[in-house]
Amino acid sequence: MKRIMLVCSSGSSTSLLVKKMQEAAQKKGLTDVEIVATSQAEAKNHYDDTDVLLLGPQVRYLYNELKKTLAGKKIALDVINSKDYGTMNGEAVLEQALKLAEKKGEGE
Repeated sequence: MKRIMLVCSSGSSTSLLVKKMQEAAQKKGLTDVEIVATSQAEAKNHYDDTDVLLLGPQVRYLYNELKKTLAGKKIALDVINSKDYGTMNGEAVLEQALKLAEKKGEGE
């Protein structure tokens, strides 16, 4: 099971994107993917069961801090593409997350 966590300021703006990503996963027949949204304040409570952490563009400033925090943990980290986020392109963001998970699994 791959767990993808989307993080934004409050967790509410990423909720719609999560739905779109879940729909895309369903269309692809992916049953081993769990996608959740949370606020930046709550994110730390979910590190232990997360494989991919994607930051909303509005909290991209957290990237360097999180990179240090997550060092040594097997969590892939990236910022969601602004265009994909703005258009709520769940399929593209899901692909981004799956590629990150694959790279992390290869030991990057």
